[in-house]
Amino acid sequence: MNIVVLVKQVPDSGSERKLDPSDNTVARASADNVINEMDEYAIEEALAVKEAQGGEVTVLSVGPDSATDAIRKALSMGADKAVHVVDDALHGSDALQTSAVLAAALGQLEYDLVVTGAEATDSQMSVMAALLSERLGIPQLSGARKLTIEGSTAKIERQTDGGYWAVEAPLPAIVSTWDTINEPRYPSFKGIMAAKKKPVETKSLADLGIDAGAVGLANAASQVLDFAGRPPKGEGVKVTDEGDGAEKFVGFLAAQKIV
Repeated sequence: MNIVVLVKQVPDSGSERKLDPSDNTVARASADNVINEMDEYAIEEALAVKEAQGGEVTVLSVGPDSATDAIRKALSMGADKAVHVVDDALHGSDALQTSAVLAAALGQLEYDLVVTGAEATDSQMSVMAALLSERLGIPQLSGARKLTIEGSTAKIERQTDGGYWAVEAPLPAIVSTWDTINEPRYPSFKGIMAAKKKPVETKSLADLGIDAGAVGLANAASQVLDFAGRPPKGEGVKVTDEGDGAEKFVGFLAAQKIV
């Protein structure tokens, strides 16, 4: 079985994230960039399917040169090879444009299953599986907390607030996974060393047959028009107990509509 996992490099959600005031895009060059946390669950699930079914896992990423670090992390976990789409014209591309690039790259690969994290921690849009499903003409199984491959059919349990839905579709299909689906493996030293020798194919927009004028910030359907920093935290409200502290405290909670 040929499995493709989509991987994105994002600013570390545990550190301060900023926008570049020159064009209102994410300031990636100065950020602590890491592999998207949700994608690690997708990688683990792809590896589990490979171990059960046999086959090969290919990592596919669209991003700047620095995204190589995220790709190598995926390879060190056990993926077999990678494709990295890198082109200066991609800067500022939105989800619609990125999905077109990913679809073109997938069109040059053989795949039975495409696996992606449910969302990226930088944008949190959760739309890529649906966009690719439409562009590629294959079914999507989104929000998976469990994935099973039976013959030429993919079955998932889709996580919901009240439990789960049982959903299935014929292969090829695209599956997005939540962080409840598994526990990602930690790369071993052997895996880290092996990742350095695994093939990473670099592709440009021209290689994919995509016009550079169709992507990028100037041609994006959505843009950030303005932004402001988080306001400084104000002083808290102090309640002085003069025999009526409890009453004052309850009054404050009521004013905040907490009680």
